[in-house]
Amino acid sequence: MQQLAPHSKRFSSRIRIPEDVYVCWGSVRYDDTSQVRDLGPGGLFVLTHMTKAVGAHANLHFLVEEGPIKAEGVVRHVEPGLGLGLEFTAVCEEDRQRLADLLKRLREVGHRNCRAHPGASAQ
Repeated sequence: MQQLAPHSKRFSSRIRIPEDVYVCWGSVRYDDTSQVRDLGPGGLFVLTHMTKAVGAHANLHFLVEEGPIKAEGVVRHVEPGLGLGLEFTAVCEEDRQRLADLLKRLREVGHRNCRAHPGASAQ
């Protein structure tokens, strides 16, 4: 019998970040800079020991090669001791294009790394 994959509420796929990308983010009475584990056009997962409630809002600021990207997000998933999954709720058009360019570059870096290390397992 064929097993069905668990249903995902995510509308777009995320990519594992093949290099260090950080985001400055903040919410009520808390600001932090965290490493991004994965990123997609609809959201991201940040590595942090800070726990926030599902539904908490956050302001996100990336400073990357493509230029500054500002977004608003909401916590959709919490992994205590590991990090937070956030959905983008607002990204202006100019920043949305920068985000698309960032995702394109990160996919290209990931593909180059896979070709350079064909025996490496995916994480």
